[in-house]
Amino acid sequence: MGTWEQKLEKYAELIVRVGVNVQKGQEVFVLASIEIADLVRKVAAKAYEAGAGNVHVDWTDEGLTRLKYEKAADDVFTRFPEWETAKRNEFVAKGAAFISFSSPNPDLLQGIEPSRIGNYQKAAGNGLSEFRRAIQADKVSWTVVAASTKDWATKVFPDSASESEAVDRLWQAIFQAVRLDSPDPVKAWEEHNAALVKKSDWLNEHRFVKLHYRAPGTDLTVELPAKHLWVAAGSTSESGVPFMANMPTEEVFTVPLKTGVNGHVSSTKPLSQGGNLIDGFKLTFENGRIVEAVAEKGQEFLRQLIDSDEGAHYLGEVALVPHESPISQSNILFLNTLFDENASNHLAIGSGYAFNLEGGKQMSREQLQEHGVNESIVHSDFMIGSAEMDIDGIRQDGTVVPIFRKGNWASQA
Repeated sequence: MGTWEQKLEKYAELIVRVGVNVQKGQEVFVLASIEIADLVRKVAAKAYEAGAGNVHVDWTDEGLTRLKYEKAADDVFTRFPEWETAKRNEFVAKGAAFISFSSPNPDLLQGIEPSRIGNYQKAAGNGLSEFRRAIQADKVSWTVVAASTKDWATKVFPDSASESEAVDRLWQAIFQAVRLDSPDPVKAWEEHNAALVKKSDWLNEHRFVKLHYRAPGTDLTVELPAKHLWVAAGSTSESGVPFMANMPTEEVFTVPLKTGVNGHVSSTKPLSQGGNLIDGFKLTFENGRIVEAVAEKGQEFLRQLIDSDEGAHYLGEVALVPHESPISQSNILFLNTLFDENASNHLAIGSGYAFNLEGGKQMSREQLQEHGVNESIVHSDFMIGSAEMDIDGIRQDGTVVPIFRKGNWASQA
């Protein structure tokens, strides 16, 4: 793959060309940590080379974030700046491409008063509601990608001899997950997306009305809306530009019927939420609503997530990922949903995606809700898959079709 600088150049090009597919004259909005400034500059350079009109970077700094939660007044966390809302909405109106780097410290807010975290999550969720709906309807091209940082890497690889070794190991894992080690990464992504689309096409052909999940600690039925669509991460913006919403991605997913989830489900990997970890949790559903939530670790943060708003008591996504996926087979617990969700079947608490419904991109909020799509200020994926999970699809006539057996696609799927 060449020198380290060449690898980062190659990664930057992949993000620009495949992730958001920057067009001539298009503005680009980047959200990234100051710790990865070198990579962000390379992404900006590749974007300008692709013809971008302007590359705007919103920098984050975890040290400042921690200080704010430790020292700011309580009322600060109940407000979200109006100018932040206006800024994102303006970039959406201009048809910008959005690149978000995910490189969190899973323990960033450990020890912080939970109400502060919960209050600000609610404030930000409300402040960015219009922006979130635009993203979830593919009004613009957008992608979520990762970058190795010290605090994240040392959490994932605590056995490393040094911080720099941990950072390098995480970079290698990221590069492998995004197929950067392929002779032609762009072509590799085209082929990978085609394989995922083939799976989503198979699911759409069956028109399942219900899914039944069974595994240790899980016995769950999920009804699907009449016009649901299974899709992969590859999508198309309102202006007709193809892009890849998540890199890496190994999933095909759709939207559940808001009131059609019943039974119980157990998590199989920790969930990094609000700078804290939630682990060993079990949710019980009745007519779509979470009626019981118990966690071995992070109970208060799980409760706060579910209490974000009424919609956070329901599901917005069901996603299928085989246990034999490359990320799962790496045997690395990334403690980052972008990666861990692509190693496991998962569900999402909160809002559903408009593009998971036939004609959904053109529907109003009210029309989406009428079709059973949940709305919320949150969308939080949590992992439920394992090598012991079986999933059946149930058709309108009652026919039961195996979808997953022992954690992987059934032979006929």
